[in-house]
Amino acid sequence: MPAINHFGQPIGESLTEWTPRAKPARQAINGQYCRLEPVDPLKHLDALYSAYHRVDNDEDWTYLFAERPADLHSFRLYLQQLSASEDPLQFAVIDLATEQAVGTCAFMRIDGYNGVLELGAINWSPLMKQQRSGTEAIFLMLQHTFDVLGYRRCEWKCDSCNAPSKSAAARYGFTYEGRFRQAIVTKGRNRDTDWFSIIDKEWPTLKQAFNGWLSADNFDPRGIQRQRLQAFLPD
Repeated sequence: MPAINHFGQPIGESLTEWTPRAKPARQAINGQYCRLEPVDPLKHLDALYSAYHRVDNDEDWTYLFAERPADLHSFRLYLQQLSASEDPLQFAVIDLATEQAVGTCAFMRIDGYNGVLELGAINWSPLMKQQRSGTEAIFLMLQHTFDVLGYRRCEWKCDSCNAPSKSAAARYGFTYEGRFRQAIVTKGRNRDTDWFSIIDKEWPTLKQAFNGWLSADNFDPRGIQRQRLQAFLPD
C-alpha cells in the first residue's frame, strides 16, 4: 500500500536513507568462466575481429546500432570508438579457457543519482553461443550493479522485432514493462523499443538461481547443462 501524505494523497515509499551511487569503473570483473575487462583496441583487436567473422553473414548485427566492420582497419576504428565511450561503458568478454576476447557488452544510460542503469550493446560472437560465458557475463554485470554499486534498478531494452533478445531478457529474470512505439530511428528504419527491468528486491532470488545454474555440478562432462536457469527459480 502507498503511504499517505498530510493532504490525504497516496505517495511513494520514503527513501530518506538513499544516497546517489557511484558509476561503474573501468576495471575488470572476474567470474568462473569469463572475465569482463574494459575494451582495449590494442589488446582485443585480433581476437574480436576473428570471433565476429567466424560466420560469413552479419545477421547477428541486424539489431545493433552498428554494422559489422568489413575489414581489420574499420574494425580497429570501431573498437576505438567503443573504448573512448564513458556511457556506454564497454567491456570485452574474455573466455578464461582461452584468455581470448569473444564478445562485448556495456553498462549504459548510467544514472547514479537515481541508482538506475541499463545492460546493453550485448554483442556475443559465435564463440559464445550456447556457452556458459554468455550467461555468466550477464550475471557478473547484474551482480556488479546490485551488490557492488548498490543500484535500485537494472534495465534491458531491445528492438521489439528482436525475438532472441526478448527471450534472453525473460530467461535472465527481467520483467517486461511495455513498448515505446516509434522510439528511435536506426539504420534508416523505425524501432519500437521493448523495456524490461530487474529491481533490487528481486535480485537475491535471481542471484541464487544464477549461482545454481553456473555451478559446475549443473554441467555434464561435455559442458551441457543438466537443468535450465528457470529450474532454479521458485515456482
